[in-house]
Amino acid sequence: MVSQSFDVLLDVSHLRCPMPLLKTKQALSSMTSGQIVKVVCTDAGSWRDIPAFVELTSHTLLFSEQSEEYFIFMIQKGE
Repeated sequence: MVSQSFDVLLDVSHLRCPMPLLKTKQALSSMTSGQIVKVVCTDAGSWRDIPAFVELTSHTLLFSEQSEEYFIFMIQKGE
């Protein structure tokens, strides 16, 4: 795991689809441009859904990692 700093930690582990994506959207909407959210998920659908969502927005996916139990994303809020 990369040790990058972040502004918001969003732990949505043990929430099932579509909640991790919805909670990520909510977190980003309350942040200011340039801030970074670290999202921790256990739902396998997140591995596909969150990067696909970021692609359609002004946000930037800085990092993603998959382990046996967790899916971790670092997303920087866009304009």
